[in-house]
Amino acid sequence: MLNNNSFKTLLTTILALLAFAANSVLARLALEVPDIDPGSFTTIRLISGAVMLSILVLILRPKQPPNTQIRYPIKTLYQKAMLFELEARGSWTSAFMLFLYAGCFSFAYVVLDTATGALILFGAVQITMIIMSLFSGKKLHTSEWAGLVLAFIGFIYLIYPNLGSPTLYGFILMSIAGIGWGVYSVRGRDSLNPLLDTTFNFIRAVPFAGFFSMLNLSNLSLGSDGIYYAIISGALTSGIGYAIWYVALKNLQLTTAAVVQLSVPIIAAIGGVMFVNESLTLRLIISTVIILGGILLVIFGRASFKIKTK
Repeated sequence: MLNNNSFKTLLTTILALLAFAANSVLARLALEVPDIDPGSFTTIRLISGAVMLSILVLILRPKQPPNTQIRYPIKTLYQKAMLFELEARGSWTSAFMLFLYAGCFSFAYVVLDTATGALILFGAVQITMIIMSLFSGKKLHTSEWAGLVLAFIGFIYLIYPNLGSPTLYGFILMSIAGIGWGVYSVRGRDSLNPLLDTTFNFIRAVPFAGFFSMLNLSNLSLGSDGIYYAIISGALTSGIGYAIWYVALKNLQLTTAAVVQLSVPIIAAIGGVMFVNESLTLRLIISTVIILGGILLVIFGRASFKIKTK
């Protein structure tokens, strides 16, 4: 029987994974028609996320004696982020990577279905983090190399029939989104306060998105449903979703955290079928097994090596 702590970890993990998958479903619902242009969707999503995370920081900040309490009103949060004050958290580099992820994510979902987009994004994130670990001096072992090669084969199998089609354009954009999120994740690994760092990064990412939207005014489209989906994606499935994930991570081993994320593309695929009326193709199912199997091989290969060296 689960104790209170185990139940809390299980519940927060499930909610976070559902939130991650819901981001793909919401983007597809908004952009398939389209009821909103990708630039506006990105900007509204980031603004909504920044506001929600700022509210969470205000609510969850630690209690301190009255004379020493640090107050973070939303206006002050924005001022600190923009003025490069030392007390501000996060960084402009991480904020740009967040914007790169969010922007490419939105434009990719104009042409990709929910399941394919989630699979490409997740695979690109994991592969980016693996490659970055190589550049940092870590060596891959035989099983890890085998898993990495297998994942690449899965990607090739997925896109091969669509070379030269809009799907290839979407694949490239979603891969860039995955690279952006992968770099963002690696940069945030050493964060002492991930919620506060994420809040400042969202705040800093807004000007990037706003500037990009201004360049895309000729394609401006703002339908009410699209705006609602963008707000929900930013405030709930991104802002609150990330906060819940940080709570879950406190009680998850790194290997477990990596493995459970393998379920996100699968959950997104189910969401696409249920809410976007999409269908699953045999090619997508096979490529999902190959790609996620390869990443799983890398994860367990790394974990088993650590156990042997202890």
